[in-house]
Amino acid sequence: MNRNAMLQQLAETVTWDMVIVGGGATGLGTAIDAATRGYKVLLAERFDFGKGTSSRSTKLIHGGVRYLAQGNFKLVTEALRERGMLLKNAPHITSIQPFIVPVFSIWEKIYYTAGLALYDLLAGKLSVGKSKTLSKKQVLDKIPSLQPEKLFGGIRYFDGQFDDARLCVDLAFTAAAHGACVLNYCNVIAFEKNKGIIDNVVLEDTISRKKHSVRCKTVINATGVFAGTIAKMDDADTNELIMPSQGIHLVVDRKFFPEQDALMIPKTEDGRVLFAVPWHNKVVIGTTDTPVAGIIEEPKALEDEVDFLIHHFNKYNARAIQKKDVLSVFAGLRPLIRSSPGKSTSLLSRDHTIIVTKSRLVTVTGGKWTTYRKMAEEAVNNAAFVAKLPKKKCITSNLPIQYYSVKSEGLYAAEKIHPEYLYTCSEVIDHIRKGMALTVEDILARRMRLLFLDAKAAMEAAPVVALLLQKERVQTDEWREEQIISFQTLARQYLLS
Repeated sequence: MNRNAMLQQLAETVTWDMVIVGGGATGLGTAIDAATRGYKVLLAERFDFGKGTSSRSTKLIHGGVRYLAQGNFKLVTEALRERGMLLKNAPHITSIQPFIVPVFSIWEKIYYTAGLALYDLLAGKLSVGKSKTLSKKQVLDKIPSLQPEKLFGGIRYFDGQFDDARLCVDLAFTAAAHGACVLNYCNVIAFEKNKGIIDNVVLEDTISRKKHSVRCKTVINATGVFAGTIAKMDDADTNELIMPSQGIHLVVDRKFFPEQDALMIPKTEDGRVLFAVPWHNKVVIGTTDTPVAGIIEEPKALEDEVDFLIHHFNKYNARAIQKKDVLSVFAGLRPLIRSSPGKSTSLLSRDHTIIVTKSRLVTVTGGKWTTYRKMAEEAVNNAAFVAKLPKKKCITSNLPIQYYSVKSEGLYAAEKIHPEYLYTCSEVIDHIRKGMALTVEDILARRMRLLFLDAKAAMEAAPVVALLLQKERVQTDEWREEQIISFQTLARQYLLS
């Protein structure tokens, strides 16, 4: 996957069947779906693949246990089916994770046992493990750090886990392998119409500042929380589509929660869900559901959200954490579909929506990471229909997700980018040459997950990564220093102190 080769493909293609705007999970999944059907596909991402919400999840591939309580059986069933497909199609980046739900009364035990039995039933043949009730002793054997007071027992169930940003990069690699042109740092700045139909998209390469006008038969808007911005580019009078909700996560050392089983509290005192999940030898604690007015590229955790997570984690876990123990805090915006005024974002549907306009703009938004493949399939079906393209069957349900190999070998094999982590300089070079990584942030936030695991260590590693990038991309010393300053400024937002 080489950006110069992608730019060459862009220059040589006269007309695209589909131009996809957005390089997150849904956009990249859409590019794979369309390319494997044989359509000519161009994907343009304003920043880097997975820069936004798609890299800021709870790292779970799941049906959504809490959606059962809302009665949304359709969403849960669909997500469980997609969970099974993703675990099968991307075994290199996914795994099965056991969870324990502690209960504090006989009625809770009955209620959650029945709910998780239904969860298993809805998964059908794609089940990843059968739930089981546990006594108080069995729960404490699995999670010794759990507060024992008032504990009655628990239920153990299974779900999927993954590395979200790295899967985004793998989706880009897979799309490219099947003929799609995928470009990061390529901004869509205008649509041009002929008789009311979008037939040209104006792009700007934000690296070279060169503009490109590309012909197309239809456009798919897969920009998540920014879907409304692209929709207004097509029609300025379009109603607001998205009511964003912010979710944050704290990352702490495994010493605070050394167990193999994850913890899931389905209903905290204010009705939210709490997770504590082992991930990359750290623990991810989340999440919140906070309505926010503004949609920005780098959302920042609110103090109330941080306090909520620390308070509730300490309420259930005997090894208490403080703000100084948080290695990284990251925030993401959920693209929830706007509905009636006054409705809590925690109650808004996580279903996806597809909107098709007369100009042949197909907008796909909402949904969740687990259902990205299904969203992509429906988006391509609609785009092919409005563009009058030859009808071709979707084949992604059984399509392996490809990936480029990252090796620690050669001149830099033994050199680590940080003494406390295993990431090597050799791997950095592979990400630059094979994974279209152009900045220090691309490397440390998404190709490697150091920013999300330990923001202070990422800041310390930035000069090493910047020097490797400078050499590979033949840049100036001034460019290298700008990269270091820019990344370290960003990384400070991931620290609480």
